[in-house]
Amino acid sequence: MREGHLHLKVVTPVRVVVDTEADEVTLPGVLGALGILPGHAPLLAALGIGELSYRTATRERYLAVQRGFAEVAADVVTVLADVAELPAEIDVEAAREEKQAAEAALRGAAGKEFEHQRAHLEAAVTRITVAARR
Repeated sequence: MREGHLHLKVVTPVRVVVDTEADEVTLPGVLGALGILPGHAPLLAALGIGELSYRTATRERYLAVQRGFAEVAADVVTVLADVAELPAEIDVEAAREEKQAAEAALRGAAGKEFEHQRAHLEAAVTRITVAARR
């Protein structure tokens, strides 16, 4: 790893999705977005559903992430996510169908079912947004 850079590793239960150097990483924390730069203090954070982005020089890249944890230590950002998808891997039509289904289910949902469907909607919208960034 070069000095002044971060090493980013994004892992799911089935594969390593990203293993690269980055100048900056933005994570979807459960309490909001977390920006990570070289020299960041050690951190352990829970991740929500959202967009993970990382910048190398002038290029920004994106992933759709669903839940997990992130650790920052000694300029290494390790993300353990339940789901992480690159833009090219996302089936946009399936994500649109999931979005419509979640919107319909939300209309009559309450309590835990409402939260469950809201999470499905958030994941579908994130997937559509990330896929559009190809």
